[in-house]
Amino acid sequence: MIQGRSTPALGATVTDDGIRFAVWSGAAERIWVSVYDADGKAETARLEMPRSDDGVFALDVPGLGAGTRYGFRADGPYAPDNGLWFDPDKLLVDPYAFRLDRPYRYDGRLAAPRGQGGDSAGLMPKAVAERLPIVPHAASAFRPGGLIYEVPVRAFTMRHPGVPKRLRGTIRALAEPVIIDHLLKIGVSAVELMPVTAAMDERHLPRLGLSNAWGYNPVTFMALDPRLAPGGLADLSETTAALHAAGIGVILDLVFNHTAESDEFGPTLSLRGLDNPAYYRPAVDDPGRYANDTGTGNTLACDHPVVQGLVLDSLRHFIVHAGIDGFRFDLAPVLGRVGGEFSADAPLLQAMRQDPVIGDRVLIAEPWDIGHNGYRLGGFPPEFLEWNDRYRDDVRRFWRGDRGLVGALATRLAGSSDSFGGGAQTRTVNFIAAHDGMTVADLVRYERKHNEANGEHNHDGHNENFSWNNGVEGESGDPEISAERSRDISALLATLFASRGAIMLTAGDEFGRSQRGNNNAYAQDNELTWLDWAERDVALEDFVAELGKLRREVPALAQVGCLSGAVPDGAQVADVEWLTEAGRAMSDANWHEPDRHRLTMLLGNGAAEGGRLAVMINGARRDVHFALPARSAFEWRQAMAGAHPGGGRFAVPARSVSFAIERPQAESPGDQP
Repeated sequence: MIQGRSTPALGATVTDDGIRFAVWSGAAERIWVSVYDADGKAETARLEMPRSDDGVFALDVPGLGAGTRYGFRADGPYAPDNGLWFDPDKLLVDPYAFRLDRPYRYDGRLAAPRGQGGDSAGLMPKAVAERLPIVPHAASAFRPGGLIYEVPVRAFTMRHPGVPKRLRGTIRALAEPVIIDHLLKIGVSAVELMPVTAAMDERHLPRLGLSNAWGYNPVTFMALDPRLAPGGLADLSETTAALHAAGIGVILDLVFNHTAESDEFGPTLSLRGLDNPAYYRPAVDDPGRYANDTGTGNTLACDHPVVQGLVLDSLRHFIVHAGIDGFRFDLAPVLGRVGGEFSADAPLLQAMRQDPVIGDRVLIAEPWDIGHNGYRLGGFPPEFLEWNDRYRDDVRRFWRGDRGLVGALATRLAGSSDSFGGGAQTRTVNFIAAHDGMTVADLVRYERKHNEANGEHNHDGHNENFSWNNGVEGESGDPEISAERSRDISALLATLFASRGAIMLTAGDEFGRSQRGNNNAYAQDNELTWLDWAERDVALEDFVAELGKLRREVPALAQVGCLSGAVPDGAQVADVEWLTEAGRAMSDANWHEPDRHRLTMLLGNGAAEGGRLAVMINGARRDVHFALPARSAFEWRQAMAGAHPGGGRFAVPARSVSFAIERPQAESPGDQP
């Protein structure tokens, strides 16, 4: 086995003569391929696969072709206390399966000890052998600085009246013109699809009448969930092509940190039954238990060459056969753990950057897990963008009204150089809210989480959300409270669009989606998480569209260089100036005023004509007049709806962000944006 590449090809390779089946195990004594009929029910053949010296069990079976359903069975020592789980009664899904004939379903019999559960074939999906077309390699359609739109594929269109019913909740729905028009309206640069590979419900959910709505519980890494992609990889490939035609990239959120086989009480589905000690990291001094750096029961052993090969082959698979532009890695420190310790120079992280197929894709790390030294914001290699939770928390706290936050806000707006100061460009992915946590609308409606519907007595989910309710917990019919909440939502979103680096918006936050205070809605595959398109706040959506247009048209907003206050080569003004509402430079004393909630960020390179852009931030609970510095041959004008100019001053409403752009005085008023 060559690190990072399968030699020979693993999985089911369809040839002109039949199918070559191949699977790796360093510990199994015997492995068979079980072949099934067209319904995936009757086992028509069980063929033993010879083992080669490199641990690959392989067999050529003539007469079979594309569409063949199959699984593997492995035998060897059964000693769970030593981490060995071999059981030939357990049908195992091929780690390299391209397609499954049905979704995974949890059943307690899948976790039965050897000799007690019977043949599991009737409980398991079968892999389907396929020949896949190759998509020509093209440059990634996403560039840092753009707007990433996080999409829970099923919830996104389940209630969309403009999407045909047969497509609702599927990947193909994203290619519908009504969806693409919405993405273009708000200025989306790339959609980031929450996990679309086949996943299984956590074992406690069925008895609660719940199911996993997010997909962060995979079994294998290449096969798409049949519920999201009934047509297999073609659904993803053709949808990606349609989005590319509209200028929108596609990023996949992938989970390479754990699987649904969970802890020692979990089901045996694939990797555990093939070679548990190779695929998973054991607990220290106890091979019968798992390291749990993920909080989900097990941790993938990403420092093992075979696991590295599986991860890299999975990434290549989605690039070569679906044209994917990039990847977001869930709990990404796991991918960089060597012997349990994170290293930015870990072999797998190096291999991703150096690979000729993967190396030019956008790579995004969620830079934390719950293991030892698991918080790694700013610690990934320079090729990786990183989710920035410090941005999320500092922006929330500023708009909540916490004291002494104006300096932290400026740092976040400028690209978070305190976290990404190792280079001229920031690697931040800024966000106010993501799938995990409260929605933007709920941040201003709920001071506390409300996760009772999850069946865990509100013990799950984060307790500290830096949220506020504007006087009433939850929904309110008071028009004054509603107006305050609307202002706060607009201010949060305007701050996001004014920030240096890539920005991320979760689907529906642009029109005020709510989860009724649930900040851990992973198990709510229902109307709590399904976007309500009919009742969306169109005025808020239009405001976000204006923000997106401004970000696309003003060079300073979509750049990724950390703002420093220096004058760039060839420029006439500094890349940023920080001003008080009176238009004077912020002094040291101003920065340390505990009750200062007002700030102007003055950006150079605001317009093609050499003008600047003023971002006026009023976190006070009263209207404030902001003065902007005059410059010969230029004048300040409104950049979008918001502040109202008068006598060289701008009246910025309470709890809002306003934009003004500097234009040459000779410019015709009709040319205003």
